[in-house]
Amino acid sequence: MRRRYYALVMIIVVLTLAFSNATSFAQIANTSKKSINKWYKSKVWLNGLQLSPHKSVNKEAFARQYNLRKDWWDKAFAYLKETDLASLKPGDHPIVGNDVFARVTEGPTKALADTKWEAHRNYEDIHYVITGKEKIGIAPFSTATVVQEYDPGRDIGFYNASGKFYDSSPGTFFMAFPGDAHRPGVKIDSSTTIKKVVIKIRTAK
Repeated sequence: MRRRYYALVMIIVVLTLAFSNATSFAQIANTSKKSINKWYKSKVWLNGLQLSPHKSVNKEAFARQYNLRKDWWDKAFAYLKETDLASLKPGDHPIVGNDVFARVTEGPTKALADTKWEAHRNYEDIHYVITGKEKIGIAPFSTATVVQEYDPGRDIGFYNASGKFYDSSPGTFFMAFPGDAHRPGVKIDSSTTIKKVVIKIRTAK
């Protein structure tokens, strides 16, 4: 009798979780742009991080990914909030194993001709300039044409694209999703050394 009871309980738990997940995905799919914009502008998702998202952020793509893996995104923003970024050494710093990590670089910005449009499939990026300044380009990936085929081992491909360029400096961060091609590291006026962190968050399928 007890075995039947426990079996029934387990079936109910599994069905409840399945229904909950299905409802969650449906809510994400059916959320209106107006609701997403309201949620985005509230900045509740920043959890107290005193940095500003750039106006170029794809709000719909971000809302979907955030809702699918809120735990990863919360830890990414907490890392930016709680870490002494200026003291980080160049290289990769794990946050949630290989699912969320910080990639720190330090070096000179480049002439536009010496940079390329790039895009990823398995990770989203949060780009933040710790010191210095750069230009970063953002373009719809749907309009990009291949220059160098996507390398799954490095999760990167290079492209020709037509997009907009924005100044990036401390205080503001950018986000790039698989639907975005981006072109970071472009110099502003004269070449300058920058220190930068890119938080890599695995794409939730």
